[in-house]
Amino acid sequence: MTDPILAHLGDLLPFILIGFGAQMIDGALGMAYGVISSTLLLALGVPPSRASASVHAAETFTTAVSALSHIAHRNVDWRLFARLIIPGVIGGVAGAYILSNIDGSIIKPFVQLYLTGIGVYLIWRGFHFPPHARDPKWVAPLGLVGGFMDATGGGGWGPIVTSNLLLQGSSPRHTIGTVNTVEFVLTFAISLTFILHLGWQAFTTYTVGLLLGGVIAAPFGAMLARHVAPRVLFTAVGTILTVTSLFGVAKWLGYIG
Repeated sequence: MTDPILAHLGDLLPFILIGFGAQMIDGALGMAYGVISSTLLLALGVPPSRASASVHAAETFTTAVSALSHIAHRNVDWRLFARLIIPGVIGGVAGAYILSNIDGSIIKPFVQLYLTGIGVYLIWRGFHFPPHARDPKWVAPLGLVGGFMDATGGGGWGPIVTSNLLLQGSSPRHTIGTVNTVEFVLTFAISLTFILHLGWQAFTTYTVGLLLGGVIAAPFGAMLARHVAPRVLFTAVGTILTVTSLFGVAKWLGYIG
């Protein structure tokens, strides 16, 4: 007779692995937790609405652990944090507020085409990495747009903000750590009402698995961001950004169901 605890763990394992892998990439590169988790959940046959709710609920907790891990590894540039946090939250709250009046999916394909171009450029930059990092000049507008797109388009904070800060010459390690840390506050601000209304119903098998895997992976992702060479981070960010954005474009064009 099968042990019910082992059977339950067997049900959780695929979702734990998805959460672990997605958070490792997100923690190390500053993007892609949502898109990777959602894509793999849908591939396993999880209904879209439940996949979205599960990823949204789990991300509130995984971003908290990821932020603490990046702070512990000294990956956070607090001046950059201060420049991002207020416009990011304003953009996120504004996006959440007007979501019922504007369909974020209309603009999302054009953003993904833009991010595909940035991803290709970052791959090129990975092989021609400048010797000295520069302080980015355009920060507040990025926070505003990134927060808005994250709320209305179901994601976009990491790809938009991380990639554009890297384009401006910001240090890869501190960019990734800072963007991840701000994301916790942003996710909490956007999700608070959603979580209060959804209650414990959000905590399905999918959510618990994603949460456990993400929480386990968060410290390792932050450690990778600290120790991996900037050239490698640039190339990896560009590759993940290009692949995930092209996936979104292909889905928009109808090549992927």
